[in-house]
Amino acid sequence: MSQSTTGAAASSSQAVKPTRFRWVVAGLIFLIYTIAAADRANIGVALPFIRKEFAMSNTEAGALLSLFLFAYALAQLPSGFATSRFGVRRIFTGAMILTSVFTGLIGTTSSIIGLKIYRFALGLAEGPLPVGIAATINNWFPPHEKGTASGIFLSAVKFGPVIVPPVCAAIVAVWGWREIFIFFAVPGLLFSVFWYLFVTNHPSQSRHVSQAELDYITGEVTPAAVASGAPVMVVKPAPAWLDRFVRARKLAPLTDSKSVFRSWNILGCSLGYCFQLGISNVLLAWIPTYLLSVKKFSVMNMGFVAAAPWVGAVIGNLLGGMVSDRLLYKRRKPGMMLSALATAGMMYALINSPADPLSYGLLLFATGILLSFGYSAYMAYPMGVADKKTFPIASSVVNMGGQLGGAIAPLATGMLLDSYGWDYVFAFMAIGSLMSFIVLLTIAEPVDA
Repeated sequence: MSQSTTGAAASSSQAVKPTRFRWVVAGLIFLIYTIAAADRANIGVALPFIRKEFAMSNTEAGALLSLFLFAYALAQLPSGFATSRFGVRRIFTGAMILTSVFTGLIGTTSSIIGLKIYRFALGLAEGPLPVGIAATINNWFPPHEKGTASGIFLSAVKFGPVIVPPVCAAIVAVWGWREIFIFFAVPGLLFSVFWYLFVTNHPSQSRHVSQAELDYITGEVTPAAVASGAPVMVVKPAPAWLDRFVRARKLAPLTDSKSVFRSWNILGCSLGYCFQLGISNVLLAWIPTYLLSVKKFSVMNMGFVAAAPWVGAVIGNLLGGMVSDRLLYKRRKPGMMLSALATAGMMYALINSPADPLSYGLLLFATGILLSFGYSAYMAYPMGVADKKTFPIASSVVNMGGQLGGAIAPLATGMLLDSYGWDYVFAFMAIGSLMSFIVLLTIAEPVDA
């Protein structure tokens, strides 16, 4: 058989069996960011035990929690520019290795200064990860799957805190708080190798992606792709009432960094994310302390109840991404706005929350679903506003705003606790969520998002 005939047969075989490797990439995204999210979340469970060794006020504890988040926020813009210039593969792999190293070092510290330095360094190290994942989703998925892929990513952000409380409670019961960080440092080192080996900057560079899948991702439908039975993208128009409600319009793509920084749509999305992520980080960092000191739960009850909002958040992120893609015609604002309003109501409900672990866990579970329903939209929204080149920068601007809110909120919580009490903390979060809703009203919905 001639070489040309063999090549034609191979090409035909590839056409008959289109690959689905982008979903393997989505699986890796979920696993890797579950580890990264656990690396940042474990200090919330360890904090009550750390404070027994290193005395600190609530404000000082809040500042310790916020150090990671301030560093994480500061890393976003440099990460966006670096990813735009050098690609995801090298930047992401290096960041994942450093994240694991600094996680382990936290468990070795013998002073509060060392704890602060390693926590700040962890934030800088982990900063490039969300930008890299967002850029990977933008390159590896067609428009109508980006919300779902973003939901998978953000469900990993919340799945990390699901496993952290019970696992950390068990580690503390057997060993101590230091072993928490040493235990969580190992998986990230292993999965960084998998990422480097299997995830290229673009699917066109991957030997695991067939031409039919590449055509599907890029929106190019060829006769060979149709003959192979590869899925064909069908986009239905959104109802007119929905587009009026979300102020949908065709936007000129942002083609340079200057236009990104001048875009109110990007800045408004960033500000809305700022308020919402602040609430998420307060729950992540302070709920274990609240359950132990106010609700008087045992350590094991605390471990399971503290996981409840993040079980709900996993469901909320996946559900929100699929609803945005399949039922809301790729419109991102409705999910964001629903989350903002519903979360404000849930914060009010937590002021008069039950003391029973099961009832309180169910309330936190519902809070997690509603809070996270719109999160995937914050990741997918810039994909409809920026082009491929400027998207990492636009994504980093949105994420930086979110992380600044996430950094300020735990510190503000500590200050409120020292001067007032938990009712004021929940009221503070409710007001922040309402502010998010108001800001989201002002941004446009890109029709090609």
